[in-house]
Amino acid sequence: MTDELTVAVLGTGIMGAAMARNLARAGHTVRAWNRSRDKAEPLTADGVRVADTPAETVEGADVVLTMLFDGPATLDVMRQAAKGLRAGTAWVQSTTAGLDGIADLAAFADEHGLVFYDAPVLGTRQPAEAGQLLVLAAGPEQGRDRVTPVFEAVGARTVWTGEDGAEGSATRLKLVANSWVLAATNAAGEVLALSGALGVDPQKFFDLIAGGPLDMGYLRAKTDLVREGRLSPAQFAVSTAAKDARLIVEAGQRQGVRLDVAEAGAARLARAAEQGHGDEDMAAAYFASFDDRPDA
Repeated sequence: MTDELTVAVLGTGIMGAAMARNLARAGHTVRAWNRSRDKAEPLTADGVRVADTPAETVEGADVVLTMLFDGPATLDVMRQAAKGLRAGTAWVQSTTAGLDGIADLAAFADEHGLVFYDAPVLGTRQPAEAGQLLVLAAGPEQGRDRVTPVFEAVGARTVWTGEDGAEGSATRLKLVANSWVLAATNAAGEVLALSGALGVDPQKFFDLIAGGPLDMGYLRAKTDLVREGRLSPAQFAVSTAAKDARLIVEAGQRQGVRLDVAEAGAARLARAAEQGHGDEDMAAAYFASFDDRPDA
């Protein structure tokens, strides 16, 4: 088998579009589909062929890559694609789908004879566009040569977590990682909100922790987005972060673990989305601290 593949990308949002571009730049034949076709059309400039239906997109593909909103959305699209799928096709499932979601998707793969890889990614818009995502992957060792070129095109590194994608070991690790990312994001917003409420220049806080163990590049990056009004285009949207937060809380409940910080963070993200910030960067959870939008 050559390293040049035909890859079908289903879902061309922030992450999916970047992944499709990098796959095309790596020399693969790429077909893409998105529920809102206008979001996929710009990919034609990068040599990606935009298809009208999921079934048309996946027909004859060596690898199907899904990067959709959640598990149910992915299952719905794959059902639409079913008549174009062929047994033995590798399915790289990169949506953060949660524990129940990944089980449903693995069952669909088994029903249709697909080789299933649970492969969520860590990273936001910038690393996605640069092909520098961290790929977390689980799936059969036999057949990895087919999906490895896909991972190499979209990511800087692949971490294999197991040989059975249906077990969701990659998704489990992704939920753990995202629990930290979302907690840090919410904490960053609250630092700004409390500083403003107490009349403290937030820069004094950043100067106070500079270079010490409490300092954190991520804290500065997310607070800068708020302070400088650079919440659009989103690196990772509030609405998607709220979905991931809900999946984290559900995973904890399923295992009998109370995740109080995650639950409060999920509520903040949901509130920010309800306030109209759903399409902004997840740093906009900052605004959930207020009834009215303040100056940062």
